[in-house]
Amino acid sequence: MRVGLYPGTFDPITLGHIDIIRRAASLVDKLVIGVAINRDKGPLFTLEERVDLIEEECEALAKETGIEIVAHPFENLLINCAQDVGASLIIRGLRAVADFEYEYQMVGMNRLLNKEIETVFLMAEAQHQAIASKLVKEIARLDGDVSKFVTPRVNAELKARFAK
Repeated sequence: MRVGLYPGTFDPITLGHIDIIRRAASLVDKLVIGVAINRDKGPLFTLEERVDLIEEECEALAKETGIEIVAHPFENLLINCAQDVGASLIIRGLRAVADFEYEYQMVGMNRLLNKEIETVFLMAEAQHQAIASKLVKEIARLDGDVSKFVTPRVNAELKARFAK
């Protein structure tokens, strides 16, 4: 069984993330969405809320693709998380050249830590390349329309969060 790990903060999950998840699902038998517990980033949504949103948004996709998609919180090294979940592939989404430069360094370090785990890069579809969770949160905070960037559930959660 080929297991893939798609890690990120997912604060919140966007249509760009879902695009990568859909395409990654065709590469593996099981896809683990690694939800990073990155306290330094100060996420808008709690870990439990992010996991819940991911599980809800991926439920139909799992049925559609026929593969198991699970959310897995982690706070250790990415390569250790991959080992913990039995992943042979780490899946990373790329939006721009700047993403590649950072990811290239990460792949090098991960290969030094465990050469058995490969990293696969998937380019975001053109309509999703500008979407970043950080920008989505900023637009929503300023009462802008983010409905083109997130699902209806995530949009509602953002509106509720910033209405407070």
